[in-house]
Amino acid sequence: MMSNLFNLSAQNPLLPHVYAADPSAHVWPNDSKTLWLYTSHDEPGTNHHATMNSYHAFSTQDLVNWVDHGRVLAVENVDWAISMAWATDAAYWKNTYYLVYCMVEERTGIFRTGLATSDDPQGPFKDIGFIKNVAWGQDPAIYIENNKAYLFWGSGGKCYAGELTDDLLALKNETKVELTKQLIEVFEGPWVHKYNGMYYLSYPALSHKKWPEEMYYAVSENILGPYQFKGNYLPFFEGQSATNHGSIVQFKEHWISFYHAAWLSEGINESRNLMADFLSYNKDGTIKAIIPSKEGVSSGKKGKTIIHLEAENALLQGGKFGAIAKDFKGKGFSGTGYVTGFDKRRDYIEVLVQVAKEIKVNLQVRLSADADYTADILVGFTMMADWGGLPMKKTKGWEIIDLGKIVLKAGDNKIRFTPQQNVNLKIDYFQIALPD
Repeated sequence: MMSNLFNLSAQNPLLPHVYAADPSAHVWPNDSKTLWLYTSHDEPGTNHHATMNSYHAFSTQDLVNWVDHGRVLAVENVDWAISMAWATDAAYWKNTYYLVYCMVEERTGIFRTGLATSDDPQGPFKDIGFIKNVAWGQDPAIYIENNKAYLFWGSGGKCYAGELTDDLLALKNETKVELTKQLIEVFEGPWVHKYNGMYYLSYPALSHKKWPEEMYYAVSENILGPYQFKGNYLPFFEGQSATNHGSIVQFKEHWISFYHAAWLSEGINESRNLMADFLSYNKDGTIKAIIPSKEGVSSGKKGKTIIHLEAENALLQGGKFGAIAKDFKGKGFSGTGYVTGFDKRRDYIEVLVQVAKEIKVNLQVRLSADADYTADILVGFTMMADWGGLPMKKTKGWEIIDLGKIVLKAGDNKIRFTPQQNVNLKIDYFQIALPD
C-alpha cells in the first residue's frame, strides 16, 4: 500500500484532483514564465482505455501552484472521430496554438493524427482536420525548429517521423523515415527535446517485450536521425501503471521529466495520474536515471491548485448555454469575453468540472450585476439552496462572489447558474479552489 502518497498537498502525484496521463510539457517562446501541460484524461471507475474521450490543459509559473483550465477538446467536438482520445501534444506555429492529438476515425476505424487550433494556450481548441499521409497516426509529438515542423508518431512497436507542410496538415512523403530499428524495444509515444546541440528521442519501451513500460532514449545530431540508443532513464518503479508516456522540457533553470503512474488509484492501470521529477545529465550528455519522488518538482513547498473555467468557453468545454450568448463589449473581463443575455427567468449557464474522486471545494464566480436578484446554483443533481435560491447582491462592476462549499463527485460534474429574475447579468468565469 502507498496510501500515504495519495493526498492533495503532495507534488507527486502531480495535480491529484484529476486522473490524467500522457503529459506534453511546453514553455512557449512568447512566455518564458509559464509552463503548460496538455494531457489525456482517464475516467474514474473505468477498466479500459477505450473510455478516454477528452484532453485537459494545466499551467504553472512556479512548479508549486497550478491552474486546471478544464477540458480543452473532446471526441464530441471532432466531426471525423468516433472514439479513443489517446496521447496528445501541442505546438505554437505562426502565432497560433495547435493541439496535435490522435483519435479513431469514424469512417475507417483507424487512428488519425488530428489538429485543433486556438488563439490562446489554454484553449479550448477547434478541430481543423487530420494530418494526411500519416498511417495509423497514434501518439503524435511535434518538434519545431528553424521554421520547420517535424512529426513523430508510433505504436505497437513502431516509430516514424517526417517533416510537415507549412499548414501542418500533411506529411511530406519524401521526408518520412522509420526509426524503429534505431530505438531498442520501442513501443509507442515518441518525444523529442534538444540538449547541447543533440536531439534526444525518448519513448516508452517494453523491456524484453514485457509490460510494464519503461522510458528509454536515443540521441542524434540530426532531427530525423539516425539515432543512437543510449539507455533507460526511467526504469520500473513501485506504483507505476502498465503504460508510461512522457515529455522532457527545460523550465527556467530546471530540466524536468513529466510522465504518468498509478499512485493516485493505488495501482489501477486505467486510472492514471501525472508525475514530475527533476532531470539531470552526466558530463557526457547521458541522462541520469530518475527515481520517482514524493516531493516531485515542488522542492518541498506546499502549493495551491485552482480550476479556472472561462464562461464564454463553456460550450466547447462540455457545458451548455440556456438562451444566453457570448459578448466582449466593455472592459475588465478576463479571457476573450463573458456571457450575458439572462433576460428570461430560467436562462442559465452550465460548466463542466472533472475530478478523480469525491472532494469538497470552494466555488466562486466572477460577475457583474446591476440589481439584486436570486440565483439557483445546481451542482450535479443537488441545489445549493432550497426553492428560495441564493440571494445575490448588485455589484460595483466586476466582482468575485464566493458561493461557498460544494461537493464534487468522482467524474463529471455539471454546475448550473440560473437567475430567478430577469437581470442585467454578466458572468466572466467560474473558479474552484481545491483544498491544500
